[in-house]
Amino acid sequence: MLKEFKEFALKGNVVDMAVGIIVGGAFGSIVNTLVSEVMMPPLGLLTGGVDFSNLYVVMKEGVEPGPYAALANARAAGAVTLNYGLFLNALVSFTIMAFSVFILVKAINRLRQKADAAPAPPSKKTCPYCLTLVPQQASRCPACTSELPGAADPGARVAAK
Repeated sequence: MLKEFKEFALKGNVVDMAVGIIVGGAFGSIVNTLVSEVMMPPLGLLTGGVDFSNLYVVMKEGVEPGPYAALANARAAGAVTLNYGLFLNALVSFTIMAFSVFILVKAINRLRQKADAAPAPPSKKTCPYCLTLVPQQASRCPACTSELPGAADPGARVAAK
């Protein structure tokens, strides 16, 4: 059983997934910091100095009656609050994260398509006498009527039909 677990845990897919989860977690914290510390303060200034993390509605006052100066004060007083400002921060974080993942997946898919796309066999060849492009199966050039080398005997094609 230990051997089976070791084989499972050390498979390439599991290790790749673990690395992805760790990097994703680190990326998530970077995006959250970007939103809360870089994007939301200027947005708050544009909206009249509003601190989005302190936007809330008191649903039930706590031990001390309100109004509360900040969400931390309301929580300390034991008030029940609806924290829509924190939700807005999370929504912006999610949008940035989802867009970043979308761009990453799109780039990876584009690279995969380029790698998977094998070149199609040529559908035309060049007549060695007049350099006209002719269909690959042609036995004679339509421009100079020369017999093309490597073409099947036209009589053999008729007999085969």
